[in-house]
Amino acid sequence: MQNILNGLRIIEGSAFIAAPMCGMTLAQLGADVIRFDNIHGGIDYRRWPVTGDNHSFYWADLNKGKRSFAVDLKSNRGRELVTELITADGSDAGIFSTNLPAKGWLSYDSLKARRRDLIQLTIVGDRHGGTALDYTVNAKVGFPAMTGPADDERPVNHILPAWDNITAYMAALSILAAERHRRLTGNGQLVNLSLADCALATMGHLGFIGEVSINKSERLRHGNNVYGALGRDFLSADGKRMMIIAITPKQWSGLQRAGGFASEMDSLESRLKLDFSREGDRFTARNEICEVIDRWTTSTMFKQLKAALDENGCCWGVYQTIQELVEEDIDVSEDNPIFSMVQQPNIGTYLVPGQPMSFSAVERGPATPAPHLGQHTNEILADLLGLSDSEIGKLHDQGIVAG
Repeated sequence: MQNILNGLRIIEGSAFIAAPMCGMTLAQLGADVIRFDNIHGGIDYRRWPVTGDNHSFYWADLNKGKRSFAVDLKSNRGRELVTELITADGSDAGIFSTNLPAKGWLSYDSLKARRRDLIQLTIVGDRHGGTALDYTVNAKVGFPAMTGPADDERPVNHILPAWDNITAYMAALSILAAERHRRLTGNGQLVNLSLADCALATMGHLGFIGEVSINKSERLRHGNNVYGALGRDFLSADGKRMMIIAITPKQWSGLQRAGGFASEMDSLESRLKLDFSREGDRFTARNEICEVIDRWTTSTMFKQLKAALDENGCCWGVYQTIQELVEEDIDVSEDNPIFSMVQQPNIGTYLVPGQPMSFSAVERGPATPAPHLGQHTNEILADLLGLSDSEIGKLHDQGIVAG
């Protein structure tokens, strides 16, 4: 927790990954992010992975540091309470982040009628208003066709929801940009952000679109080889699998020293009439180069390989399972200041990360847990909406709020 955004308030209506992660990012940087949900939880409240008694790690970890307001969203009074929260007075309020259907009472026009300088960030599937998830977007942009073994034409879906993550951070950036614009001009605005457009923009930024447009060539599958460079998985004599990569000239010379095969590479370079100081030529000769590296790694114990690679400034990493990462890697421990042990309601105490950035002007505190569903309902009604105890009690009796 880092309080660099202290005082900024965002009301969030969200589900799944991109929108909750946007709010969690801002909350862990000190913003007051209030998530509203139906009384019994939203559609992602029990999403896997879950504990043995069906409490969601997924929901808890994506909602760290927020306040929770549980309300009957089907009732007119419940919707009015949420509207009042979104459009409340204050220079650091009046910000709404959502990936729920932003229509009717949650539409920008309806909310703007209550607060002229409202900022609303709406995440949608695609620019046409269609439904999309990370995996359908990934299929659209072509990565599954480039992933997997070179001799297998079937698409390969990776399990990292990359576009959700990118969209989440783009959404947080968009909110801060719109808030700065409002401070300078006094004007609010609607910000639309499409999951598909985040993916399509990335395809352009990384050269994939230009490659096809100009070179008229389709990127092929290369298995575990890094495209355009020298990089692949290698096995040690005692069965440890490592990723070794040499992109820069320094990394390439260091790798040759580590393996003691500089002269062999010179001969190979001469025979193939290539220049291995060039990254692209190393990629062209990847199979021949990797045969040499394979002979070194498969005849050498991991401990000796590690020492040689580290001594020569090589870029490499060992393959781990998630269990090995959590149980054995010092970077996933309180030795790393982004992590702290957190007591998460309904789940237990476990290691939780805050944000990876570090600000010199504010002190880094421990990550803060996600709330119970509706944990802050009463204080929100009292402190932000100014309701009396009797009015709050009546709302509970009527089943309009919970918590």
